[in-house]
Amino acid sequence: MAEKLRFEDLQSQIITKRRGDDRFRKVGIIGMGVMGQGIAETVAGAGIDVIAIEKDEVHLKAGLDGLGKAMDLEIKRWGKTAAEKRAVLSRVKGSVLIADLKNCDIVIEAVDEDLALKRTIISSFYAVGKQDAVVISNTATLSLTKLAQSSKRPDRLIGMHFLNPVPHVPLVEVVRGMKTSDETYALVQAFAKRIGKTPVEVFEYPGFITIRVILPMLNEAMHALMEGIATADDIDTAMRLGYNMQAGPLEMADGMGLDEVLSMMETLWHELGEPRYRPCPLLRRLVREGKHGKKTMEGIFKYNEDGKRI
Repeated sequence: MAEKLRFEDLQSQIITKRRGDDRFRKVGIIGMGVMGQGIAETVAGAGIDVIAIEKDEVHLKAGLDGLGKAMDLEIKRWGKTAAEKRAVLSRVKGSVLIADLKNCDIVIEAVDEDLALKRTIISSFYAVGKQDAVVISNTATLSLTKLAQSSKRPDRLIGMHFLNPVPHVPLVEVVRGMKTSDETYALVQAFAKRIGKTPVEVFEYPGFITIRVILPMLNEAMHALMEGIATADDIDTAMRLGYNMQAGPLEMADGMGLDEVLSMMETLWHELGEPRYRPCPLLRRLVREGKHGKKTMEGIFKYNEDGKRI
């Protein structure tokens, strides 16, 4: 009798697990830039079908090509196999029609940090999608409450702040807006674990945890470089070895994208008015010169096509 109960319990757990997976059968991702590509790879790598949306065929092709190239680099570094790449790409379908997300229970927007653009996308989705679908914003600095003002379901809007490179960083910040429901939070927390991430709960505040803490360090490293205290290489070596960091702050900024770092710093400078978030003049100059870091092959350092420092 005891063995029978154990078998029934096991069977119940299997059914429950399958039902849990059913909640995440298909996920929409809007925006296939660097972050969107990383999120798509992570979600598809967890065995979930992805519908990737871009504004036109040119950007869609660029996004899907970028995803393939990023995985080729991982194969070259022995981080993934060709079979894993084929499996991921087979689960990612591209489209330029937001209406193709109508059957998705979860939609992730990963477009530029532009409040008006994100609001438009959220409204456009709810005009054609499920009214009880959860919309996740990958914003790093914007207010979830302000984003929710354009949503028919502010209780179903929540933030997931992924860090780049998404497939390799185990953390994701799950950010509640003022009207985010407990049910939505619980669902997204389960989703985060389903795709292999460790979620941390964050209540809305400019910069959340990771961005708020890391930006002053990146900014200060740039000031040290601008003031001639040490070379860029020595600044990064000192911080990397002295504090057991995987990458120094200057290379980290290059990896994040100097234009993105500047945008986030300006947002926090505007929102909080604290001097530690005032962008270093060197950062502004590099961005004006089009030196945005690894994605342009030059920022504070220079890089090859594989993203390795020259």
